[in-house]
Amino acid sequence: MPLVIDGDVRLFYERIVGPKRPIMFLHGWCCDHTYLQPQFDHFANLGHDVVAIDFRGHGQSDKPISHYSMQLFADDVIAVAQNLQLRPPVIVGHSMGGIVAFELAKRSATLPAAIVMLDSAVAIPSASRVGIEPFLSGLRGPGYRHVLADYVRNALFISTDDRQRRSDIPDAMAKTPQHVLVSAFEGLRDYDPEAGGKVRVPGLYIEADEPTPRSDTARLRDLAPELLFGKSVASGHFCQLEVPDQINAMIARFIEVTVSA
Repeated sequence: MPLVIDGDVRLFYERIVGPKRPIMFLHGWCCDHTYLQPQFDHFANLGHDVVAIDFRGHGQSDKPISHYSMQLFADDVIAVAQNLQLRPPVIVGHSMGGIVAFELAKRSATLPAAIVMLDSAVAIPSASRVGIEPFLSGLRGPGYRHVLADYVRNALFISTDDRQRRSDIPDAMAKTPQHVLVSAFEGLRDYDPEAGGKVRVPGLYIEADEPTPRSDTARLRDLAPELLFGKSVASGHFCQLEVPDQINAMIARFIEVTVSA
């Protein structure tokens, strides 16, 4: 269902209304709302009021020429939540979506009742920053689709991940318009998790089972004192698709012990 904001930008979202605490699902860079479908369906079946959006530039939402920052994505989430008159939702974000959830929690101790970040590069480790500029240079060139697909195949999966998914996801992500994927990745690079103070809402960070963490967990603990940590077993970056039962169980337990119905 489309929602018009900022006068002319249409954002797509799906919603199943339920009596329990609202949960908003935010996808990652170059993905769309279907990348959290196992979580959307699971928590809808549990009676939650569930909403999944396509960020501007992604999925079925409009893709204007724009600067795609994490702050802009957060503004869009606020607009959707206010339009739907949601009571404070739990925000569940995968990858880039988790950074947007973190940004929302920094802004307000009431809009998100709690946040869940799934393998999100909120506080990028110093060692991981080395390859950012060469990667961005490739994304800006004519072969950007191949650059993106190769990166996803080589950096976001592990050997136990589903073979068909390892083939399909990189090709699907590479269909994102070049102006969107470049600007959004620049937004990821430039995001400062320390700007604006610490996060004071309950939070859960779930790592994928990878050799190199996507976030500096020591910095995250300092920035979000109430943050809990979990880790998936035998899954790469797309843990919410590879091992949905594990992820759903951790999210459900977190909501049970930290958020009222």
